[in-house]
Amino acid sequence: MLEHKDMTAAVIGTGFIGTVHTQALRRLGITVRGVLGSSAARGAQGAKAMGVGHAYASLDELLGDAAIDVVHVTSPNHLHYPQVKAVLAAGKHVICEKPLAMTATQSAEMVALAQASGKVCAVCYNIRFYPLNQHAHGMVKSGDLGDIRFVTGHYHQDWLAQSTDWNWRLETDIGGALRSVGDIGTHWIDLVSFVTGQKVVEVMADLKTFLPERAKPTGSVATFGQSEGETTNQAITTDDAAMIMLRMDGGATGVMTTSQINIGRKNSLQWDVAGSRASAAWDSETPDHLFIGHRDAPNQILQRDAALMNAVGAAAARVPGGHVEGFADTFGAFFDQFYADAANGQRGATSTYAGFEDGDYEMRICDAVLQSARSGGWVSV
Repeated sequence: MLEHKDMTAAVIGTGFIGTVHTQALRRLGITVRGVLGSSAARGAQGAKAMGVGHAYASLDELLGDAAIDVVHVTSPNHLHYPQVKAVLAAGKHVICEKPLAMTATQSAEMVALAQASGKVCAVCYNIRFYPLNQHAHGMVKSGDLGDIRFVTGHYHQDWLAQSTDWNWRLETDIGGALRSVGDIGTHWIDLVSFVTGQKVVEVMADLKTFLPERAKPTGSVATFGQSEGETTNQAITTDDAAMIMLRMDGGATGVMTTSQINIGRKNSLQWDVAGSRASAAWDSETPDHLFIGHRDAPNQILQRDAALMNAVGAAAARVPGGHVEGFADTFGAFFDQFYADAANGQRGATSTYAGFEDGDYEMRICDAVLQSARSGGWVSV
């Protein structure tokens, strides 16, 4: 049987996240055969910067390479749908960056195509793979928290807090109608749904655009980068921030906020889950610590240590306790699990990565959020 470390990958996209994917694959010993950029010139430039030996001139060239087993789609959002469809038609496994598509109609079709293809498909909700999130998932599943009652939290950033900040996600035809919700909000929803084992079934949302006009550079700007040179004024309609109330299928209720304009918050994802027996909370800015709350006993802080964690959490831990395990490591844990399944030809029974069904679920939530923001009421997912 093919060993997963013998598989070969190609990466579509040479920006920040495409580079993260490439580096994680290398650490696992998986060969990255080539990359595809938004143009031949940018592809060649990206391949050189990433230390990859080949830049494909087109998607057709990449998909025609019989040596490629898995394709990583890290391009802007509007390209996910056509590129994933082409990858599956070419008979290759695929990992797609979030969000899976631009609309729930597209994502539903992608689920059907993935199921028909017989290939292993995943959406890159890597935050699941911080080991303590895996541990928390195991805690809920084993009943340690009791019945889940109330779920709260946020995902806040500041990289688009100024009118001179720019990124392609600000443009609806490239990034979609939702921005803070579609980009980082779906990460929060996916993570909380994974931890609690409950799906969101109704939402009530309020969206806010604090910066209705921005200075758009005439040239390109990398994600999290700063723009330079000449600009033009551009009207903005996507959400800078959102407040969303949630009802979940297991009886829990909750509230979340998203923001890309909270100054000082670089990448703050927080969740707090209150159960009938205990509570738990986690913060991405201190990812090696999990709060566990008790009513009639001292509260706890569990430091990430495979020797102290349940089997689900320990399986995701890559380094010994006391050694910080962070963002880049989550991709390694995720890809290691995915590639083992791809080598086996099917998703494993204990695999914990997000599949296309999860990506479709998040897109249905996005559609419901938009409807709720327009109607001012609760909308079913």
